[in-house]
Amino acid sequence: MIKIDSIGKTDVGLRRTNNEDAFYVDEAKKICMVADGMGGAAAGEIASGIFAETTREIFDNSSKGPDPSAAELVQTVFQTANEKILDHILDNPSHKGMGCTAELMTFSDEEMVLGHIGDSRTYRFRNGNLRQITRDHSLVQEQIEQGQITAQEARKHPLRNVILRAVGIAEGIALDIVKVKPQTNDIFLLCSDGLTDMIGDEQIRDVLASESPLGEKIDTLIELAKAAGGADNITVILCKIN
Repeated sequence: MIKIDSIGKTDVGLRRTNNEDAFYVDEAKKICMVADGMGGAAAGEIASGIFAETTREIFDNSSKGPDPSAAELVQTVFQTANEKILDHILDNPSHKGMGCTAELMTFSDEEMVLGHIGDSRTYRFRNGNLRQITRDHSLVQEQIEQGQITAQEARKHPLRNVILRAVGIAEGIALDIVKVKPQTNDIFLLCSDGLTDMIGDEQIRDVLASESPLGEKIDTLIELAKAAGGADNITVILCKIN
């Protein structure tokens, strides 16, 4: 049976007046979730909040009926949240364009299952090596893969915030499901792009390689992002396998 330690934190950053990110951590149920709202001010907050609340509801209700697989639960959360956001927009036309990116991680037996959509990210830190295990659903990522720009150029690109997939923007939802066999001492990092737009993978790796407790690692990552400009809300979850 997999045992985890997990902790999360969010910060408004230095340039925003409100926080459109949401996160949820439940060690007992082995759930970690980050959502980054879009659509402006209140609408972005509502979208990410709907995703967080849907995560709690689906996993709470899963214990009351037949035992679904972890992947089925993750898919149900994304599909249900997508429908709820679209319903909200029908009732509130001024919120058209709202949605969220999301990372939702849980565990099944000896396997980690992750749902991913948008440009929030999940990384795995193992034996001193950091690996991004999600692929950004963004315009600049497509341009990187086509050889049009470099990863370094993408970080400053004027279209870096153009997202190609998100929760709540269309009736159909194209969701990535990632499965990983975790090992003892693995650390999984889930974050909004407020972290990764500000600091690079080498900085993230160095922080995760330190001997600091998980909470201090998170504080350090957030402070590094703010020192680099803090242009967006910054949300970070760390989950360590014991």
